Amino acid sequence: MGLIGLVAKAFLFGCNRTEVQGLEKFVRILDERKRVEGRKRGLLTVSNHISVIDDPVMWGTLPLRHLLSPDNLRWSLGSHDICFKNKVRSNFFTLGQVLPTHRSAYSAHGGLFQPTMTQCIRLLSSPPFTSSPSPGAIDPLSSPSTYTTTGSDTFPAPSSYQSRSHSWVHIFPEGKVRQHPTRSLRYFKWGIARLILEADPCPTIVPVWIEGLDNVIHHSRPKPRFIPRMGEDIKIVFGEEFDAEQAFGALRSRWRDIVRKGEESQDRKLDVGELSDRLKGGEEVMELRIECAMRVREEVLKVRKGMGWPDEEPENKLAKTWKEERDMREGKRKDGSWEKDM
Repeated sequence: MGLIGLVAKAFLFGCNRTEVQGLEKFVRILDERKRVEGRKRGLLTVSNHISVIDDPVMWGTLPLRHLLSPDNLRWSLGSHDICFKNKVRSNFFTLGQVLPTHRSAYSAHGGLFQPTMTQCIRLLSSPPFTSSPSPGAIDPLSSPSTYTTTGSDTFPAPSSYQSRSHSWVHIFPEGKVRQHPTRSLRYFKWGIARLILEADPCPTIVPVWIEGLDNVIHHSRPKPRFIPRMGEDIKIVFGEEFDAEQAFGALRSRWRDIVRKGEESQDRKLDVGELSDRLKGGEEVMELRIECAMRVREEVLKVRKGMGWPDEEPENKLAKTWKEERDMREGKRKDGSWEKDM
């Protein structure tokens, strides 16, 4: 990871004009988390997604001491059908602390309740965990240190190690790359709500804003498309750590009440990241996830507004707004944006 971080740093500051804001406060958070034994909660960073190279390039902004300390670096999500397509890619991205995620448009194993989501929730929490790392699936090795995403593949389960307690997870909640002239956001998918509602305790949350990397790798760029454009103006802004308990405390309390009732009815206590059928659906549960995702989105929009961008259309935060274009996976949209599945 250190080598990739150094390459990212060289690209940002050697090949482009990069401005970073809020880094000092964010680095202070990382410094306080250096010792695993001293961590009290996980760290969750959330950002817009404007290019296929956002991660890992954005982390080239970090000081060298952090780039060379993988135990205190982020865990991220990567598309199973791209990043884990073969053994070479799988090993590369696994070593880069990327977890395999199935996209529902391309796989029957995708969705909100896939085993990798359990891994993320547990990475933000602290072991030991008593239930399987792959809830609802058969672990081919029957080992707490591995898990499966399909019932036949096998991946290391990082959350099973004490050294990964209260880890740092980064997520792009839009679920795809979006390049829009005014940097408007899509709605946030509900996976972010699971991380916030189910992690124990509620993680520290920091919104991040990215600009300029869309010009480096724009979806409409001419050939040779594989070569990134250089000499661009890039901005990466680390927002303020906000009071997660104040923002989500009431929602988490309601979630715990629902979980408690379900446990009492089944006479069984659920482990972190484990869900009964009742907790996967139901009107009240869905309302909680929608509200939670919207609140996180508002925090990211505050950083966007601080960059001088105008307020968004209110309906952008709603999933139904994007229903019309759901079958159009990639390409140019009616609003002038370019999108790409990731």
